[in-house]
Amino acid sequence: MSTQTIGFIGLGNMGLPMASNLAAAGHNVLGFDPALLTSQQPDNSNLSIEKLHLKNSLSEAVNDCDIVLLMLPNGHVVLDVLQQIIDARAHPKAIVDCSTIDIEHARQAHVLAQEAGLEFMDAPVSGGIAGAAAGTLTTMIGGNAELLKTLKPVLQPMFKTFVHCGNAGAGQAAKICNNMLLATAMIGTAETFNLGEKLGLAPEILFNVLSTSTGSCWPVNSYCPVPGVGPVSPADNNYQPGFSAHMMLKDMNLTQSAAQSVAQATPLGAKALALYDDYVNDGGGDNDFSGIIRYIEKLGRE
Repeated sequence: MSTQTIGFIGLGNMGLPMASNLAAAGHNVLGFDPALLTSQQPDNSNLSIEKLHLKNSLSEAVNDCDIVLLMLPNGHVVLDVLQQIIDARAHPKAIVDCSTIDIEHARQAHVLAQEAGLEFMDAPVSGGIAGAAAGTLTTMIGGNAELLKTLKPVLQPMFKTFVHCGNAGAGQAAKICNNMLLATAMIGTAETFNLGEKLGLAPEILFNVLSTSTGSCWPVNSYCPVPGVGPVSPADNNYQPGFSAHMMLKDMNLTQSAAQSVAQATPLGAKALALYDDYVNDGGGDNDFSGIIRYIEKLGRE
């Protein structure tokens, strides 16, 4: 794998460890985030940014890059940043957007890039902050499959699994479908452990049953919302994210907008959105999404 010059725009909780892994692998990574300039220290104080070259402007970070990666909060910001890249006359061989945004904005980004003569892929990720730090994320990709083949060796330090999902916007479609299932499964897991406790079952006993029976699922087996049960999870760190409830609420809004656009009923998805909205409004937004178990526990039975 030859060394590449990579512009990385968006160095937040996910972007910073992802960019750090690319730099640690020997790539020349030029990072920019208005909240993380060269004179500032990152919030993730346990992460070294010594190998990153932090820039004071977006244009400094993208000019003369082989690849540009984006990790941004929403589709409006993605389109704005993409336009800035075009205006800066940067000509990377690919722009890879790892943000989770709505499908329509992703498709607009593909068109905008194509009109400027640039290759673009929507490539949202799954695996949370821990996966970003460990370089074990899954990425779901919409765009040119042949281009992906050439980029995989460069992107490998960030990702354990690559799934090409189809054409423009397909990566975002796969991501929101995955997170709708994750949200509903986590709520079901939380309800089940709360009920088991009230029925006198020790959480570790119920875990042993669920994880080896038909109730087996990722929120039980790998990310149990009960402290001290199963593999270490945010529940064992007072529900520090992880993947915050704010972010889950954002993604659930995207799922319901997408479902509305194709007139598909998603009754459990709609209920999950309502519960995460209530949880965030109850003060849980900065906690891990699995912390919804505490909110559900105090609800009265209708």
